[in-house]
Parts: sequence; structure tokens; C-alpha cells
Amino acid sequence: MSREPELNLRHLHAAAVVASMGGISVAAPQVNLSQPALTQAIARLEAQLGQPLFERQPGGMAPTEAARLLVPRIERTLAYLARGVQVARRSLRLPALPALERRIGLGQLRALVAVDAAGNYSLAAARAGVSQPAIYRAVHELSELIGAPLTVRRGKTVQSTLAATRMLRFVRLALSELAAGLDELAALRSKDAGRVTLGALPLARAILLPQVLARFARAHPGATVNVVEGPYAEMLAHLREGGLDLLVGALRDPAPVNDVVQTGLFDDDPVIVGRVGHPLLREPGFGFPRLLDYPWVVAAVGAPVRARWERMFRDQGLEPPRLRIECGSVLIIRGLLLEDDWLTLMSRDQFLFEHRAGLLCEIGAAGAGVRRRIGMTTRADWRPTRLQSAFVETFRAVCAERGGAQVSGWPFRHAAPGA
Repeated sequence: MSREPELNLRHLHAAAVVASMGGISVAAPQVNLSQPALTQAIARLEAQLGQPLFERQPGGMAPTEAARLLVPRIERTLAYLARGVQVARRSLRLPALPALERRIGLGQLRALVAVDAAGNYSLAAARAGVSQPAIYRAVHELSELIGAPLTVRRGKTVQSTLAATRMLRFVRLALSELAAGLDELAALRSKDAGRVTLGALPLARAILLPQVLARFARAHPGATVNVVEGPYAEMLAHLREGGLDLLVGALRDPAPVNDVVQTGLFDDDPVIVGRVGHPLLREPGFGFPRLLDYPWVVAAVGAPVRARWERMFRDQGLEPPRLRIECGSVLIIRGLLLEDDWLTLMSRDQFLFEHRAGLLCEIGAAGAGVRRRIGMTTRADWRPTRLQSAFVETFRAVCAERGGAQVSGWPFRHAAPGA
């Protein structure tokens, strides 16, 4: 369930206190350990991490670069856990218990996350590579410690209680924060070590993200980048819980929630797309109402492109036509366009290869009302690792290059409807 399953949260907290206070003797009373016990705890933690956290000096303990990187992550990890415990107990109107988060085991937290994702103990145990009794015991012990039931049986499934659901967001953020700290330590041992996990929205998948990934991989050969695809709402939830570091693609207006930050980097103008040989191509300067005479395929209500498509018609004083097919899959839409005289709204990036192959083309401009801002979405309190910061800078650089030359090399027929 973890790259470092034996790390002890109490020992991590002790290291943070030693770094803050500058010595074992002054830190020991603050963490309720004797000086020998605290010394042993720090030594064990350093052995587990494979790096010294402190330089022993006559005047105290001086933090190494590893400690300077790890300690802020430890503090954020414990802060997230404290909030998680607080919201879990508050959901049952239980009083707060100070420092309860330091008594929790990382294995207990990972067991709760695994059971929540799997929906039963046996599948969670199989995925985690532990026995079912072990994962059951870990969740039960965590429930006893917090003083709140965390799971409930519903037939053959195990579901998280309200207290667990509220707590889990902060648990996942805490685990993500600790993983980021371990990545930063790994980067000290091996250049470019570490991981970036990002969500890719449809507009970014065809051209933009491959350009970014190729450039980043050349500059950071030791890094690992995990690209995740899925519905926007699902990826936004993963982002807010620390499962994704950033989300790239078209931004939402307004921002969907107040705990994320959207950074716009360039504008994209979707165009009306159809097959090469579409009848409208034989009508130079056709009037906008002619677009009503052909079938359209656009994403369902709720998708940003659907709202822009509807606005495109209403800006011309027309009601949008009835959609016979609603679809958000660019792959399916492109295939459908090749079958008949269908039309859609699409970014030029999204049909670049079909355009080069002489299969799809731009029928006309869609107007300024469908313009969308492209960029990245991150958590408001995200603290990127050095590697993640490098990825963001690469992403910014590629977007800046594209911003001024989005249609370069595109010999399109740019006849706007009604021109």
C-alpha cells in the first residue's frame, strides 16, 4: 500500500519538532519522549529514509537539506490529518481530541482508503497485497481510535460512513503530501527522480500535451509522468483529494469550486468541422441558417462545448437544432463525421491528423462567442515538488509558444458562414 509502509507518524512529527527547536533535549518534552527514545526514533527514521536528516553538532541538531525538504511536508501531512479527524468527529458531534492524528498509523489510513475504493475487505486486501484480517483490523483500530464508525455493511458491500467520507478527503491529501516529501528526498539521491500525475482534458490530448511530455521527458529522463483521462467531474474530485497534481485543458467559467486555482495560458477558437467533400464547401459564403440543414453531434448538456454551441446559434438569432446524437468522445465524433454530412464544433488540434490526411476540414468559423481559455487547474494550497514545478514551467513555455501561432501551418479554407 506504500513505498514506505513502516514510517511512523509520531516519529515524523518528532523530526519536525527537532528541526524547529534545534536539539534533542529541548524537543524531547514537546513530543513526550525521553532523550534516548527520541534519539533512537530519529536514527530509525533516517535509516528508513536512507538519508541523514540532521547534522549532530555540539550546539544541537542542524537540519540537512533532506530535513528542510521533508519537514514542511510532515507539517502539512499532520495538518491535513488533524482536519480529517476533526470533521469525522464533528459529524457525530463529538468533541475535538488534540494531537489525535499523531497516534494514527499510516497503515490504518491506507487500509481505509483501500476499503473505500474497493467496496469490500477481500478486494481491498488483494489490491493492497495484505491479508483480509489485517486490513479489517487496521480499519477497526482506526475507528476505535477516532471514536467514530468508519464502515457499514450494505449487503455484500462495505460502504464508508458519513464520518469516513468526510475524513477521507483529508486522508488522501495527507498521503499525497507525504508521498511528495518522499519524492523530494528521492530526487536528492537521484537527479530527476519523482513523479508527476496529471489529468488530461480532451482538448489537451491530441497535440498540446504530447508536445509538453516530449520536451519534459528529454529534460528530465529520470522522471515518471502518469497521465489520467476521465470525465471532468471525476478528475476534479481526484485533484481536490491529491490524486492528481494538476489538470490541463479547457478551463471552466466560473471556477467550479473555491479550493482550486485556474491559470489561463492561451485562447482556443473552436471551428465548425465536417468531412472533406461536405456539401457546404460548395457554397462559398453560405448563410448561417444553412447550418441548420445538417445533423450535428455535440456533447450532452453540462459540457462547456455544448453551452458554447448553443450560444453560437443564439448569437445569430436562431434556436439550436435538435441533436440526434449527443457524444463527448472526440474519437467517436471524428469517426461519425467521416460517415456522412455531420457537423461539430472542435478545436483544430483535435482533428489535425484527419486534416493532414485529407479526411476532415474546417467548414467555417464559429465566432468569438465560442472562444475558450486553455490552461491548468491546481489545488489552491498545492505545494509542488521541484520536479512538479519544472513540469509546470515546461507546460507554460509550450503554451506561450502556441499562444501566438495557433493556426500556423494550417492551409484552411476560412470562409465564415454569412461572409
